[in-house]
Amino acid sequence: MKLILLYGIAVNMVTFLAYAIDKCKARHHRWRIPEATLLGLAVIGGSIGAWAAMYTVHHKTRHLKFKYGVPLILALQTALFCRLILN
Repeated sequence: MKLILLYGIAVNMVTFLAYAIDKCKARHHRWRIPEATLLGLAVIGGSIGAWAAMYTVHHKTRHLKFKYGVPLILALQTALFCRLILN
């Protein structure tokens, strides 16, 4: 359980940082992190970090696949986590 918690913290920190870096790069018209990578980070457990970054640094909030996809991924991951904990 402790390992899962540490993984969750690490992947969410990396995801938050990736979204923030991509926002900075967007402002300066520089090379960007691919959207597939950003969504992939959410899928592998970084959905909390993705959601937090989207609304903290206001990044990807207009893109429908992020606006609805990240909360959906978060909901699915929360349900899966609860199911694992309760069984």
